[in-house]
Amino acid sequence: MPRFRIVRENELERAVDLAARKLGSKGGILIVLDAEDDCPATLGPELLRRARRARSDVACGLVLAKREFESWFLAGAQSLSGKRGLPDDLVPPPDPEAIRGAKEWLTRQMGPGRRYRETLDQPALAAFVDLTAAEAAPSFSKLCREVQRLLDELAR
Repeated sequence: MPRFRIVRENELERAVDLAARKLGSKGGILIVLDAEDDCPATLGPELLRRARRARSDVACGLVLAKREFESWFLAGAQSLSGKRGLPDDLVPPPDPEAIRGAKEWLTRQMGPGRRYRETLDQPALAAFVDLTAAEAAPSFSKLCREVQRLLDELAR
């Protein structure tokens, strides 16, 4: 569901309820969204509160990628060298999460005539990115902690 829609009142709640019904009695829900220009420390807890209120019977977690999901690719850029039109000597920017326009940054790194296409490149790059390197982005590190927290909760 697009971010602009899911942050609206009642939309997140409907999405969580639908996901919970599909889960049945096993599993949990992890919501991952772009923070865009919102502060993750402000928006995240509010969205998580809404999600948990919608379905308090289901383990639920939420992580906001600071700025964009693609900032995690920037943090792990070296592991993406030579993939999807990116140069063999790709180096991550100094502060990947400070960049507004991570998709555009990726496009600028690609060879002539290539541009980053979210629907095609995002899943492919996600398969290649070094997760340890991506933890240089604090919001990705938060994702890793949240996945572990959910797994621990579900194991009880």
